[in-house]
Amino acid sequence: MTFKQKIHSHYSQMVQDRVDVFKDMISGLTEDSKNDAKGSAGDKHETALSMMHIEQEKLTNKLKEAIAQKAILDKIDASKNTENIISGSLVKANGIFLYVSVALPKIAIDGINVIALSPQSPLGNHLMGNKVGFQFEINKTHYTIESVE
Repeated sequence: MTFKQKIHSHYSQMVQDRVDVFKDMISGLTEDSKNDAKGSAGDKHETALSMMHIEQEKLTNKLKEAIAQKAILDKIDASKNTENIISGSLVKANGIFLYVSVALPKIAIDGINVIALSPQSPLGNHLMGNKVGFQFEINKTHYTIESVE
């Protein structure tokens, strides 16, 4: 497995884990609200039920976001290398490894830090379509693309 494939696999698993956690939390809240509905009455019950519904909506939105991220990652062929930067490219710029895919937390693979960023982010937007040697500046920081996989 290449370095880029390890990165892709790690991020895919990370997002899948988030999807699973959100699904479990939502089903737990659903179960709690069913159990609470059987035994309580009055204002306290209504408030608790309302709070559970609000929490369930928040979790549902986070679940939708994680599923959307998973869909984007699932479309990426990590074995594909291109000269120009596209979604799924692993870019080295200023000694920093950037995985152009979706915005996710920084990870370390084989002791090397990797940052996943969205093509729509300011940095991702500057990278898209360019190749090795391209130089640009964002927020007074000068970047040079060193490699593209």
